[in-house]
Amino acid sequence: MGSATTQALAASIKTLAAAKDVTLDTARELFAAAHAVSASSQLSGALADPSAPAAARQNVVAAVFGGFSAGAQGVLKTVVAERWSNAGELVDGIEELAIRAAAIAEPGTDIEGELFGFSRVIAANPELELALGSRVGGEDAKSALVERLLAEGSTGSATTLIITSLVREPRGRRVRRLLNRAMSVVSSQRGRVVATVHTAAALTDAQRARLTDSLSRRYGGQVSLNVVIDPAVVGGLRVQIADDVIDGSISARLADLRQKLAG
Repeated sequence: MGSATTQALAASIKTLAAAKDVTLDTARELFAAAHAVSASSQLSGALADPSAPAAARQNVVAAVFGGFSAGAQGVLKTVVAERWSNAGELVDGIEELAIRAAAIAEPGTDIEGELFGFSRVIAANPELELALGSRVGGEDAKSALVERLLAEGSTGSATTLIITSLVREPRGRRVRRLLNRAMSVVSSQRGRVVATVHTAAALTDAQRARLTDSLSRRYGGQVSLNVVIDPAVVGGLRVQIADDVIDGSISARLADLRQKLAG
């Protein structure tokens, strides 16, 4: 992410946070805007052109997205008034704002946990991931497939919107990568970080509480746990937070011992 994009995204997030009446419809409109901008090189070029006056770029938003709610239009006008490193990062920024809007609209829903649950379904079914990520097959068919899968559980409306919107427009990205990014964005919006914990056996409530407390103190903020039951761990835990990996598993210790013995 370029420095211009970092500043532009920060300003756009601030505008979204200040917006009134952010609903799932707001999120749906922002996803639609990201899709439209991504699908049209002419539109993305016009909105990301740093040589064009900000007012001119905002006029394009009014002309193209005039049917959107005032809240969505306000966010989009802030987005295009900023300078982005390139058109691709502009689209990524709008998509992130859509995910954040969904998180704001349903504050009591465990969106991170639901996204993680669906990512595990995808991980267990390579053919499903291939089908969802393939360029073959229509967007509507992919959305319908995802909705059928989610209907089998108790997935909330915000999570369903995020997943179906991302699957409709993967832009060459793997589905699990999209889901992991969405989890990080939701956690950031809610002021916490996600820790993925690999363990050979399910954690008790007391173990989860101790681990959460320990990680929260270490990282200086609220931590949300996603637990993966992985027999390969053998014993102990493997914890990943962003790029940090804390590997206290027995399998890691054995691997280290084998390496030392091998000289």
